[in-house]
Formats: sequence, structure tokens, C-alpha cells
Amino acid sequence: MALHLYDTATRSLREFHPVRSGTASIYVCGATVQGVPHIGHVRGALNYDVLRRWLLHNGLDVLFVRNVTDIDDKILTKAADNGSTWWEWAFRHERAFEDAYTRLGCLPPSIAPRATGHVTQMIELMERLIGTGHAYASGGDVYFSVSTFPSYGALSRQRLDEVQQGETLAEGKRDPRDFTLWKSAKPGEPSWPTPWGHGRPGWHLECSAMATAYLGAEFDIHGGGVDLVFPHHENERAQSQAAGDPFARFWLHNAWVTLSGEKMSKSLGNVVAIDQMLQRHRAAELRYYLIQPHYRSTIEYSDGALSEAAQAYRRIEQFLRRAGRAGVITPGELPGEFVEAMDNDLATPTAIAVVHNVLREGNAALEAGQDEQARAAAGSVRAMMGVLGLDPLAPEWAEAAGVDAPARQALEGLVEDLLAERQQARAARDFPRADAVRDRLLQAGITVDDTPDGPLWTVKDA
Repeated sequence: MALHLYDTATRSLREFHPVRSGTASIYVCGATVQGVPHIGHVRGALNYDVLRRWLLHNGLDVLFVRNVTDIDDKILTKAADNGSTWWEWAFRHERAFEDAYTRLGCLPPSIAPRATGHVTQMIELMERLIGTGHAYASGGDVYFSVSTFPSYGALSRQRLDEVQQGETLAEGKRDPRDFTLWKSAKPGEPSWPTPWGHGRPGWHLECSAMATAYLGAEFDIHGGGVDLVFPHHENERAQSQAAGDPFARFWLHNAWVTLSGEKMSKSLGNVVAIDQMLQRHRAAELRYYLIQPHYRSTIEYSDGALSEAAQAYRRIEQFLRRAGRAGVITPGELPGEFVEAMDNDLATPTAIAVVHNVLREGNAALEAGQDEQARAAAGSVRAMMGVLGLDPLAPEWAEAAGVDAPARQALEGLVEDLLAERQQARAARDFPRADAVRDRLLQAGITVDDTPDGPLWTVKDA
């Protein structure tokens, strides 16, 4: 493969070669299911879905693990505040996350393990760490001894004397830089038995245990948001390698979605929930908006930017429908420029620019009556959009239209006929006739914008 990915650990682009020939193994830190998902949450899921699709396109099987953190301080607090059991609160929001992933076109993971289902593996990992002197138990708590791991801080570029874990200096912790692997039982909280007493897992421990349980001691890619580099991923790396596991070969991190310059988060109260978004835009349009920027670039959310992305997606959709009026459009070959962009650390902005370049060529062919060239361009567009999980003609998006699909298809057919008549009039320089067609559409509530990618029509107030 010619794929190069940016590895956070080395701060460089590295050529990707899987640990096991023919199979790529990916572990992505999933949701802590404390509340409803927002677009900051699903952005990362979409980024890694695009990566997975590109690996699949290149002929690899992909083992894709995305965990669920279903036990956590915030889950316990929010469940109690809302008069719910912790497990019901966690499962309710786990379903909400899975629904959001599905609606936005994410392929289902190979497995979505829950932290509470892997306590046995966590205990085994702690026993290995204690046995080699990298961890210690104190009063029912278990801590990782940071000073015993010389390369601690290499992933996040932190100096050991500057490390702050964000944890309280509990009695029994030998060094404030040490982090918690296991929390001793507290009254009213769920707990599990261990050789060191009852308690519940620490956040960092669970991902190391689940990643190696399903992908082995060494796997290809560990992904997550840039906010997880420290302390979460730094601590995962330390505890796994201290136990003797090579762990992840690549560390990939997607950037945030921000609102007014702040990371989108529930604690700041600046979230844009998925359900709210999908009341105003179709799922495919939201997916397009979130994957168009490079995964390592921050998205500053705005309604205007989302509307522009939705219009760009509609131009692609309408071109494919116009080109397909004479018959079925099948996916064709990927342009070399698209392949080069995707192989360059998933450069989706460049890849999508290629889509629109081919789209413009296809629209020009349609206007010139060159149906064969237009259909070839449409096949190429379908192939590229399919790689991105956004092919408008794919069954999942047609099915997502639900009961409105027949009505929309009928409307599209009528509008496209009128637009074709208008384009013919313009080509013949019969501008009064072209204007008359546009006025008929406007009277019916259809606005038409002439864009570099061809005419874009929308229903007013849609």
C-alpha cells in the first residue's frame, strides 16, 4: 500500500503496513455514555469510518473495535441526579450513540466491547504490572508507578517533572504523577471483586485491556480525539508497554469541533446534538460537512458552513440523478488524484475537490449532449463518494429517505426535466424561454442557483 498516516507518537507521516498481512486492526476510543451524542462526538467516529472504508477499498480485512465506557464518575453522578440506576442510564445513552453512528452511515464495528464486561482482563493486566514492579496496591486502590517507565511522556511530549494527572493525591499514592488503575469500592457505587478488594476500573486501564483482548498484544492503529493524547492515551501506552505488550503501531488523533473557539463539550454547555441537527439537515449532508475538512483540522461550527456543505452535497446528488436519467449509473474507476489524496493521510478536502472537478466536467458533458462522457464522469463520482460513505445512489441513503422517497423522486424527475429544458434554451441563447422555465419553478416554490458545478435547485424554506 502507498497509504501514509500521521503518527502522533513520531510526529511524522509514516507508510502504513499492517502487523498481519491482509488485515488491518484498529482500536478507537468510543463514547463515555453519560449523555446524548453531539456532533463533536460523532466527528471522530466518521473520520475513522472513512479510514476503515479506505483500507477496505485497498483489499484489507479490517478488525475495527470501538469501545463503550459504561462505568465512570460522570455516569454515576448523572444517573443519580436523574433518579436512574447507573446501568440503565449508561445503556440508554449507548443506544443513542449507536443510533447516531448508524444514521450517519458508519459501518458497524467488528465489536463494541463494554468496560464492565472486561474486568477479568483488567485484573490480569494489573497482576502483570504489579508482578513487574510497575504498579502497586494501596488500600484497595491500584496505581501505575510512572517513574518506573522511562519513556513516559513520549507520546504527548511532556516532561516527567511537569506531569499532572488531574487526580487528587489520595492517601496511599506514592507519587502525584502516578495514575489510578483501579478504584476501591465506595458506598452506593457498583463494584467488582479483585485480589486487592472490591472496586471499579479506572478509565485508562479498561482500553488497554479491551484493545489487547480483541486485537492482540500488538495491533495497527489506535485512534481517538486529540484531547485524549494526555492523559488517556499516554497512560494506555505506558501501562500496556510496561506489561510487555508492543501495543499500537500508529496513534491517530482527530481534531475537535468548536463553537465560538471552545471545544464542544457537555460541561461547557455548547453542544449541538445530533437529533437537533437531523431535524434541519439530512444525515448525508451532516456526514459530508463533518468529513470534508481534514481529520486533523479543527471544525469551527456554524449554521452557514453546514448549509454550504449541504448545498455542495446536493449538487453531487442532483448531477448523479441527471446523468442517470438514461439508465443506471454504476460506480467506475477512482481518479488518480483522488487516490493520491486519500493515500496522503486521508486528505479529504483534496479528495472532495476532485469529486467536484469531475462533477463539473460531467455537467459540461450533459449540456453538450455528450451522454457517454457524462455517464463516465458520474460513475467516477459514485466511486469516490462510495469510498467516503456518501454515494447518494447507495441503498442506505435511499432507504434513509423513508416514506418521503417516492414523493421526492417524483419531484426530482419533474424538476430535472424542467432544468434540462432550461439548459437547452440557454445553450440556444433563448434566454426568455430559459427565464420562463425558472419563473415556473419559482412559482412552484423551487429556487434555482447556477453554480460552477451546474444548477442547484432547492425547495424554498427547506
